[in-house]
Amino acid sequence: MIDSTFPHHWHVEVLPSRPLILPARQFVYPAQVEEVERGALELMIRPQGVQPFLATCALGFAGPGVPTGVWACPDPAWLCAVAGGYAYLIDTRDPTQWEQLVYRPVTAVTPLADHDLLLFSGFHSLLAWGRVGRIWQTGRLSWDGLSITAIRGETLLGLGWDMKTDAEREFEVNLKTGEHRGGGYLL
Repeated sequence: MIDSTFPHHWHVEVLPSRPLILPARQFVYPAQVEEVERGALELMIRPQGVQPFLATCALGFAGPGVPTGVWACPDPAWLCAVAGGYAYLIDTRDPTQWEQLVYRPVTAVTPLADHDLLLFSGFHSLLAWGRVGRIWQTGRLSWDGLSITAIRGETLLGLGWDMKTDAEREFEVNLKTGEHRGGGYLL
């Protein structure tokens, strides 16, 4: 899956496997992982005005419950690759500049073009990525699992599970600040 919601200055090809002849430039994300090739997401990335490179993104979890794919970011030079719920944000101009998100796994990726945000869902909270990188991260919204139900102006509406009542509770998140209220995480 390749999502091109945001304009971008790169082309990407998702490869079925690691090429037999490797390009001159190749990067592994994260660099310190062992056996990264097993199930890895292999991408041939061709940035505008820069030499192409192979990106090998380590697989988080195998299975349909977590996303795998490529998303354009609000900054047109950056690319988001998600491999089995592990999300890697890569500067295609300089692939040594990258970040792995703290959510392991990311459970959903939602582009919000009207707000210039790429939104990442985890089991407990949300994280927003904008043109300058990480913008905000909410506090805990759920004990285990959350869903986005609507966007109304600058407000995101969603549901989070409350362990004490065994029910979903509504929450609201300000898309500019990440401030929130409600949710299924009550002390």
